[in-house]
Amino acid sequence: MSIKGESIYVRKLIPEDAEVLLKLQKDNRDFFEKFSMARDDDFYTFESQKERIQVFENNRSEDKDYNFGIFKNDNDCLVGTIALFQVVRGSLQSAFIGYFLDRLHNGKGYTTEAVQLIVRYGFVNLKLHRIEAGVMPHNIGSIRVLEKSGFHKEGIAKKNVKINGKWEDHQVLAIINPLD
Repeated sequence: MSIKGESIYVRKLIPEDAEVLLKLQKDNRDFFEKFSMARDDDFYTFESQKERIQVFENNRSEDKDYNFGIFKNDNDCLVGTIALFQVVRGSLQSAFIGYFLDRLHNGKGYTTEAVQLIVRYGFVNLKLHRIEAGVMPHNIGSIRVLEKSGFHKEGIAKKNVKINGKWEDHQVLAIINPLD
């Protein structure tokens, strides 16, 4: 399954993507780790990436998480990842959104386009009511991506996520399904 936009498309990652996923992670290790949990060296192996893709597939089949690669339309190059994760059903019908884009491709609108595609997928295909994001307040670029995609600010979650060994505050943003 592929969801096509103007400049990029998103699709679920498959085992054959392990090598390019590893390259994306290695090339952006220092950059990504500024915004995510610390990772052990064994995360940066081919086997680890293959295992991650299998976990992605298992979680998708259990309606827990939906992970996608972000690929450029013009050359099918993997430039990032995006996910709807921690899907909660019942009376909440919600999920979190998270994404990473290769630092060399920042500022080209790819992340905004991917967020818009995945939000539409979450609302139309998964029938979610709410999608939430948490962003460190100094990550202005990511906050702008979400605001351009229709997310609204809800407040600050104090010491919300451990990043590089430190509990970091996060700006909470959310979008509500307009079809509900």
